[in-house]
Amino acid sequence: MASPFPSSTLIECSESKLAESSNSRNWNEAFQLYSNAITCGNDGLKVEATIKLAKMSRHAPENILALTVPLIVGLLESPLNPSILEASAYCLKCLASQGDGRLAHLIGQSDAIPLLLNLLPNTEGRLQISLLKCLRNLVTFWDSNSRTVASNHGLEIVLRMLNSSSDVKDILYEILSALALTREVRRYILNSRNVYHLVEAANCGRLISRTRAAQAIGLLGLIKSARPTLVDAGAIPVLVQLLKHGDPSMKLVAGNALGVIASHIDHINLVAQAGVIPLYVELLQGSDPIGQDIAVDVLCILAVNEENAITIAGHLVELLRGGKDGAKAGAVDVIRDMSNYKHSMSVVENAGAIPILVELLKDENTNVKERVSGAIAQLSCNKADRVALANSGAIPILLNVLLEDEPNELIDNAVEALVNFSADPSLGEQISCISESPLFQNMRYRVLEMGDSDESWASSSDQTSVCDIPSEPDLC
Repeated sequence: MASPFPSSTLIECSESKLAESSNSRNWNEAFQLYSNAITCGNDGLKVEATIKLAKMSRHAPENILALTVPLIVGLLESPLNPSILEASAYCLKCLASQGDGRLAHLIGQSDAIPLLLNLLPNTEGRLQISLLKCLRNLVTFWDSNSRTVASNHGLEIVLRMLNSSSDVKDILYEILSALALTREVRRYILNSRNVYHLVEAANCGRLISRTRAAQAIGLLGLIKSARPTLVDAGAIPVLVQLLKHGDPSMKLVAGNALGVIASHIDHINLVAQAGVIPLYVELLQGSDPIGQDIAVDVLCILAVNEENAITIAGHLVELLRGGKDGAKAGAVDVIRDMSNYKHSMSVVENAGAIPILVELLKDENTNVKERVSGAIAQLSCNKADRVALANSGAIPILLNVLLEDEPNELIDNAVEALVNFSADPSLGEQISCISESPLFQNMRYRVLEMGDSDESWASSSDQTSVCDIPSEPDLC
């Protein structure tokens, strides 16, 4: 059917509405013009009007754009005209990025996704690229659209295209990275032996897509049996590159994913040998508390290996000497955790950490002092470290803590450490000040609350510790 007005009229009117976008009546008139073009216009006008709408979408009100969605989706049912299909996919792609994802949600609730997926297998060239970019935006700007794609066999289509196509792989990887944030999709990828595609998605494309893929790798790694598969697929070097060169968000995601993979006992050295220890130390020095927590957790895992522990301890000592408060607190946490390992009895002392820890008991930052007191309480469970602590002047400083108005946790840690010192006769005169302290004697009930007593010490054959020290953390 012929158009009641020429296409140039539509374009001129649309541009006029753009210039007067503050007037909602004008936008309503523009919508009516577009509706007329779609319902009454010829194919050329439909294409021209739809492309114009796509270009104007960033300026138009969201409620007006929402009205156009059913009209544009309807154009996807015009299989005999590739130009109309391409224009409608392009326009939906533009709309999906508007309105904080609300329009992507609206489009996802329509029949657009099944229509796009049905068209994909029989298309190529520009039309195929337009369809894929539309799908990419739909799953990027609204999470639940990923489930709609997966439930309509979209994942199988994407994987099939990845296995056969080279021209559009970057777009396919972006779609895959979004789909893989869904648990069912990750399990399908694992069971269908397509994990290498997920790893490659973290290795190429835009930062947001690579970050999603790295997050999906970390989530997939929570399945113990998936970790060796991820390693075989090359996940470690890819994640290391993201941790080294990514933006702050990407570094957090990649660092966490690497930690998940490293939690397999067979992978600790593989991760460490990739040169990640300085990268996690850098993350620990950052200002992001989440990044610091990730760094602490992963450094504790890597320190299970004695050679790694020696390297890590050297970095931690440097942080204790001159790092920011958050980095100091994190470094102390790693040392405290390392004290549970068999080899830590020499590693911590040989690194020169003990005198610095004792000095940090006088730090102005309460959080640092609390962490340090906890580490000293833990270290004092071991005879060699206990002697080193006493020789570094820890006992009088701990007694002084009891005199100050300090938080309960700090005092509890100080009392626990002093109990450990007081029960070691090899320290001789160094512990006399403990037994002579009325304040300490009055606080012995704290020891009972922590499950310690003089009787438990008397029954200890070597009197080296009140702690049950495991040889390594619980690794999967």
